Amino acid sequence: MPSAETTRVNVDEPEPVRPTKEDEVAATGSELIGGPIGRRALLGTSWWTPVRVIALVAIGVFALGMVQKLPCYDGAWFFGASSQYTHACYSDIPHLYQGRGFADGLVPYFDKINGDMEYLEYPVLTGVFMEVAAWLTPGSGSIQGQEKIYWMVNSGMLMACAAVIAVCATRTHRRRPWDALLIALAPAFALTATINWDLLAVALTAAAMLMWSRGRALAFGVLLGLATAAKLYPVLLLGPLLVLCWRAGRWREFGTALLGAGGSWLTVNLPVMLLAPEGWSKFYTFSQERGVDFGSFWLVLSQRMETPFATETVNTLATVLMLLASVGVAGLALTAPRRPRFAQLAFLIVAAFILTNKVYSPQYVLWLVPLAALARPKWRDFLIWQACEVAYFLGIWMYLAYTSSGDAHKGLPTDGYQLAIVVHLLGTLYLCAVVVRDILMPERDVVRRAGDDDPTGGVLDGAEDVFVLGAAARPPRHAAHYEGPSVEWGSRGTSAARSSP
Repeated sequence: MPSAETTRVNVDEPEPVRPTKEDEVAATGSELIGGPIGRRALLGTSWWTPVRVIALVAIGVFALGMVQKLPCYDGAWFFGASSQYTHACYSDIPHLYQGRGFADGLVPYFDKINGDMEYLEYPVLTGVFMEVAAWLTPGSGSIQGQEKIYWMVNSGMLMACAAVIAVCATRTHRRRPWDALLIALAPAFALTATINWDLLAVALTAAAMLMWSRGRALAFGVLLGLATAAKLYPVLLLGPLLVLCWRAGRWREFGTALLGAGGSWLTVNLPVMLLAPEGWSKFYTFSQERGVDFGSFWLVLSQRMETPFATETVNTLATVLMLLASVGVAGLALTAPRRPRFAQLAFLIVAAFILTNKVYSPQYVLWLVPLAALARPKWRDFLIWQACEVAYFLGIWMYLAYTSSGDAHKGLPTDGYQLAIVVHLLGTLYLCAVVVRDILMPERDVVRRAGDDDPTGGVLDGAEDVFVLGAAARPPRHAAHYEGPSVEWGSRGTSAARSSP
């Protein structure tokens, strides 16, 4: 019989899952650094804990992404419209330093931009981030020099966001910290991290997911509200959380999260909303008035139609498609044989928004990377999707090079760019399909095969269902089919491995 001390250690400090032991691609890739980890390795007992290793890897790969922008830093942003595309190093950041009035000391949302009678078209918290970077940028020297420094300052701040994402993802699932290497090593993450300011919202969302996994509903709500004040997409996570809490009867926790999100969002937005209502509303009116743009299947349709849809029609159709997708995700959550994991539904709802939206900027992939790593921590599927996203990343810049190079037509023509869009769409749909399969067939879910229920689900982890529909109302199938220690569910839903006598 194991001692009481051994049992306590197993329950409170479960051994981390080793990807090189359960994932063929991870095991093969580990040969580059000495091969799979051995069974006698002392994980987490030295300074090189998973959190520190993954954070350092994320920072290193982020730095490589900065190096990839070097041709633009050396002049392509300023002296050649097409060369910043042929080198695939474009970034909004240096262009918007002057283009949105930061070089002139204008105050976002309060001052109109350069006499154009327009305001900054970003959510309030992102505007604050941009303004802080402008404060840290010296106002002397040439405008090109100031723009380069502004990009470097923003890159440093965004690198901190990348480190936060890596740390939060590593700690969200205690037994699977190494899954966060998917995020740290994601090529599309490095390539797109400094195109725009999306990493701020992604970092706040990752921190919110960590808080929810620890059962801290109010902190989750506050952080999610702040993330929504930086970018609109994080609010979508409240939808999956609603149906999961409905199925588990956890209305109090959902209400707490909702109040926290609404309160923090209002705290950030209300002052600007009251003092500069026209500037505050620019982001929302711009989103509605914006026509069909790069990366969406709507662009493929419009380029192939003799009479493209009007913007209002696309807005309506995109909204209807998103609502149908939301109903589908809700139906999946309430009828699945086991309650889906929160990360799975969070990934699906954000992916649905990306797939149905009228624009897909290349940096939007950052929204999905942490959610994908938690929803489907399988290297093969993740890398297939990443390959599609890298293909799209190259495709859009080559297309812009083609359209900006005049009669030279250097780059990718329209048909080629449309193919790149289709590749991006198919890659995202593929990852959605395997996540849905995991939900319908829980025995295929690599997280649940190890005996866990919903490690990212906080109070949902191990909770009993109180409302189900269809097949879910029947006696559930066995939680998982795997070879290993048996599993018991504790009062808070955490799993504890116990050895047999």
